[in-house]
Amino acid sequence: MPTIFQLEGYRFFFFSNEGNPREPIHVHIRKDGNRAKFWLYPVCVANNQGYTGKELNKLAQIVDARKDEIERAWHEHFGN
Repeated sequence: MPTIFQLEGYRFFFFSNEGNPREPIHVHIRKDGNRAKFWLYPVCVANNQGYTGKELNKLAQIVDARKDEIERAWHEHFGN
């Protein structure tokens, strides 16, 4: 599970096996037992387990602001 970055206790990462065929670019986020998955294009929640709406909005803003970094890490790990 390559970690892309950590921020305010949130861990932003993806799994090494993201399906076959591989799902579109996305990021998983965990903190305190809560989990979410965000698609990058467009930035939106794919699933959520435990985060409030307010937290999801905050996480969406972080994902959007760091979308290029997340995509770069995805391509470095999986290739094009």
